[in-house]
Amino acid sequence: MWCGCRWLLRAPPRRLARGYAPPAERKRFYKRVGISRGEGGFEINLDQRKLRTPQAKLFTVPSEALAVAVATEWDAQRDTIRLYTMHLTTLCNTALDNPTQRDKTQLIQAAIKFLETDTICYRVEEPATLVELQRNQWDPMIEWAEKRYNVTIGSSTSITGPTIPVSTSETFSSHLASYNMWALQGIEYMINQLKSFILSMGLIDRRITVEEAVLLSRLEEEYQIQRWGKVEWAHDFDLHELRARTAAGVLFAHLCLESSTVKHKLLQD
Repeated sequence: MWCGCRWLLRAPPRRLARGYAPPAERKRFYKRVGISRGEGGFEINLDQRKLRTPQAKLFTVPSEALAVAVATEWDAQRDTIRLYTMHLTTLCNTALDNPTQRDKTQLIQAAIKFLETDTICYRVEEPATLVELQRNQWDPMIEWAEKRYNVTIGSSTSITGPTIPVSTSETFSSHLASYNMWALQGIEYMINQLKSFILSMGLIDRRITVEEAVLLSRLEEEYQIQRWGKVEWAHDFDLHELRARTAAGVLFAHLCLESSTVKHKLLQD
């Protein structure tokens, strides 16, 4: 009989924190949020104070579009600041402070490492209904990636997963090297949420939507929920949280590549 333990063996629980752990909530201390252009990029202003990172660095982002998105997060806070809901701010903090002290090569290596444990490359041998579901839902994504990047990936029912050719890893490494450090932070964040390099590439290439990527990454879990039922608040919370974090990751990556000027009301002269 098949059991869900395979997922536990190949991937850490999604709830494990990455980057900064959320601090305690605090009362909102500002009335207005704005952005301004500084020497190093775009800054976030809370009234007359300039936002800083947990390591007290000036909070400066590379694109105006990203600054507007971050400012919107801060402006959306009500009486209490809930930083754990501000995924773009957290990603910027991680990019600026670099708490793990990794360079671009190390970020790429960490992302490529997930190819060896990619969720959609692991297949079950039973029950037949789940075998067919995985084949119908996951195979098209693998085939897309193989054709799009001219690589070989494959799938496996072995607990060790498929053997990824060196040439495939090299091709993806070369592709990721074309992104800047900030965008790579967003890509790695997506990969960590979805436990899938392939689905993350599909998001970056706009091949699939966030909703589709999340459902594909949760295919086995959703199958078990359909079969055995769900704990309403727990499963719904996990699903919505995963969607929010994944959406933030892909938005962050795309905005870090954005160089056009954004028309908005927050920019201060």
